[in-house]
Amino acid sequence: MNILVAGGAGYIGSHVCKMLNEKGYNVIVLDNLSNGHREFAKYGKFIPGDISDKKLLDIIFEHYNIAAVMHFCAYIEVGESVINPYKYYENNVSNTLVLLNSMLKHNVNKFIFSSTAAVYGMPEKIPIKEDAPKNPINPYGKSKYMVEEILDDFDKAYNLKSIRFRYFNAAGADESGEIGEAHNPETHLIPLILDAALGKRESIKIFGTDYETKDGTCIRDFVHVNDLANAHIKGLEYLLKENKTDCFNLGSGNGYSVREVIEKVKEITNIDFKVEEIERRPGDPAYLIADNQKAKKILSWEPKYSLDDIIKTAWTWHKERYNGRTR
Repeated sequence: MNILVAGGAGYIGSHVCKMLNEKGYNVIVLDNLSNGHREFAKYGKFIPGDISDKKLLDIIFEHYNIAAVMHFCAYIEVGESVINPYKYYENNVSNTLVLLNSMLKHNVNKFIFSSTAAVYGMPEKIPIKEDAPKNPINPYGKSKYMVEEILDDFDKAYNLKSIRFRYFNAAGADESGEIGEAHNPETHLIPLILDAALGKRESIKIFGTDYETKDGTCIRDFVHVNDLANAHIKGLEYLLKENKTDCFNLGSGNGYSVREVIEKVKEITNIDFKVEEIERRPGDPAYLIADNQKAKKILSWEPKYSLDDIIKTAWTWHKERYNGRTR
């Protein structure tokens, strides 16, 4: 069975491709390598290109009998989306429409979409359920929610069935050390802390210590990238079998404060480093924790990795990649 993975050379996409490959699927990776890495695209057929390229999409869909498409090729930096919203609406919305139109043209009606907890904005209740109000507060979150709305309309109008996964904080790396998190620039908390541990940056900054939480710092839900990958396999199987559109939160269901994560990194790496406490960033909720019961119940998905596992696998990856042995 051929699965087209758009953005399969990126962080989450590459981990999904590896697991798809291990499960016996034929993987076709489409990636323009603007944020992905060529060396990550090793678990199937790699095709360099962009989802906005109609002619290339025609060639792919005509050459391969595609059973389903997975989409991992959005821009994801919240701060950049505020500064340059055009970039985000063009790629995350307009280019996704090109891909969806090509799917319809070639009678492919199974789609798995990487969405985000950012669609909820400032949550009213914790943990966050899938039916919570959607009020994204930045262009990144808005672009993801727009695609979710488009997918609902495409289901009704064209019978295009989709699964939307709303990620919380993806983290960690594959235990093999073959692939991991490698954004440039890096904005995610755990790799930033590991950079401080490696001496790649002078310090790690805590944005705000006056939140109404147990230690004054933000509480976040971290989920291992391989738990995410496993959810995508289960989502694909569900989509192929049940042919139903649905959305699922993907998080561990546990919350850890920024300060707790920093202390856990110090403990696991046995390295001390400088921590700076500075003012809050606008738009940071005090709590972001997933209610993941729907994915557990419907997809029989269960996150297996603890915060310790997340940090240990990320640390192994970071040491190997950034100590002169780039894979």
